[in-house]
Amino acid sequence: MTQVAVITGGGSGIGRAAGRKLAEAGWQVVLAGRRLAALEEAAAAHPALAPIVADVTIEAAVQHLFDETVRRFGRVDLLFNNAGAFSRPAPLPEIELADFSAALAVNVTGMFLCARAAFRVMAAQSPQGGRIINNGSISAHVPRPQAVAYTVSKHAVTGLTRALSLEGRACGIACGQIDIGNAATELSAGIARGSMQADGSIAPEPMMHVEHAAASVLHMASLPLSANVQFMTVMATNMPFIGRG
Repeated sequence: MTQVAVITGGGSGIGRAAGRKLAEAGWQVVLAGRRLAALEEAAAAHPALAPIVADVTIEAAVQHLFDETVRRFGRVDLLFNNAGAFSRPAPLPEIELADFSAALAVNVTGMFLCARAAFRVMAAQSPQGGRIINNGSISAHVPRPQAVAYTVSKHAVTGLTRALSLEGRACGIACGQIDIGNAATELSAGIARGSMQADGSIAPEPMMHVEHAAASVLHMASLPLSANVQFMTVMATNMPFIGRG
């Protein structure tokens, strides 16, 4: 039986790379995101990739995503809860409530809505169960300067991961979190050029190829449901994470 994965934020970056990696390993993969053109471009890389437009901050859109996935492919074995948003870098006193709320809407509420929808499908399907992998980021551990909203949201993802892991035991749903540091994507290009450090200086940071993040997602996804990577950190070896601040 072909396993079915849903990847949010699947049109670019880590989501796009993970989708291709899973498809190449024999999975049927639904790439979800807000931009149809980006999704179609990503899906063209492999016949097992299918685009579905969905805004994870909208409850009805998330429900449609999972209803449509089940209608087309019969079940959901994996959710890579990957969609995320960065807010504009700013010192804490200058952060607008709208910017803070927008980051949490995607990174927390969006992840919750997708996890809840996946959980409902996985608990009801036969064979029962599945796996949810949340993209936490190393900001789930330590902050970057001028990134309060992103840091708060990613710490919240860790709480979601733990809650899902606990509640999933009763119905064969495993949940883990991958915390990725400095994977080279379009969104992270600015970090490679120069990013603010804890002392206020600007310095370029080492990056790793996004394929290493995608391979790590595949490893987590490929485990039997009796085993789980609860938390994984994969990062550019020499990036300023250990000892940050």
